[in-house]
Amino acid sequence: MSRHVSLRHLRCFVAVADTGSFTLAASRMSLTQSSLTSTIQQFEEAVGVRLFDRSTRRVALTQAGASFRAEAVRVIGQFDGAISDLKAFSDGRQGHVRIAAITSVVNYFLVDVIEGFRVAYPGITISLRGASAAVVEQMVANGEIDFAVESRYRGYEELSYTPLFEDRYGIVCRRDHPLAKGRGGIDWTALDPSSYIGFSSDTGIGAYLRAHAGNPALFDAPHDEISNTTALYSMLGIGNRYSVLPALAASERDASKFVFRELRSPSLTREICLITRQLRALSSGSEHFLRFLCDTIRSKPIPPGVHLCANMLMESSPSTSSTSISTS
Repeated sequence: MSRHVSLRHLRCFVAVADTGSFTLAASRMSLTQSSLTSTIQQFEEAVGVRLFDRSTRRVALTQAGASFRAEAVRVIGQFDGAISDLKAFSDGRQGHVRIAAITSVVNYFLVDVIEGFRVAYPGITISLRGASAAVVEQMVANGEIDFAVESRYRGYEELSYTPLFEDRYGIVCRRDHPLAKGRGGIDWTALDPSSYIGFSSDTGIGAYLRAHAGNPALFDAPHDEISNTTALYSMLGIGNRYSVLPALAASERDASKFVFRELRSPSLTREICLITRQLRALSSGSEHFLRFLCDTIRSKPIPPGVHLCANMLMESSPSTSSTSISTS
């Protein structure tokens, strides 16, 4: 039996791991079940370890298979990303750009960027993904997306984080809420934990506030949690509730219904970065898209509480260790 392990073996392995079924995995891979089963057997013989437990009605990963699954996904993602980059490399007029971004960046910047980009480069298609900050970093590292516009979550050594802008944290609530009264900033000590709506810990906002909030009681006391601003504003609409948001996310609110007041003592800021893979050149299509993004960030009116980082105030676009973007 050949000891060679191919990408086909990895794809079949991941398909079975994802579906928990040889039948469903064979359908996903457009293979016969016997062919898929043979491929998995070849893989197990080549590596000398069982990857699946077939003794139950649902196929389950063995301990070895479970520990290898993430690595298999990473290898496949990097390979597919490399092929995608190669196909789009020629002149940047054809290809596909894969992006992930936080909701506030999508709503405030990327909608305009995509509209202009599609006119200038009709041959380049775009995939826009939304996920938690923890997942987004992993997607960039695995090569599942070309780059992301997000806050730093774990800070992977193999990723490059180029600051684009930062925004200050504040409270957002309905206009009839007691916290809406008054002008200027508001102290953390004025916040009542019992009516607080927080963000889950797998989001960039939730993770940052748990580490830096000026009122730890917000997280010590029982409170409701959400994972996106769409759900947040629906819950705030009920009344007598408030949350803590960065200024750009708060700019999505209906100003006739909701109020945003910056927090002080301490004042907290969120840094939004361009996240790319180190030592990996971006495709021409991705570079063109980033030029559009940087031009839009510079030219569009910036909401109160949002400030461009130093490299965004210069004429050239931010550079990373993996790419240098020019606006010319």
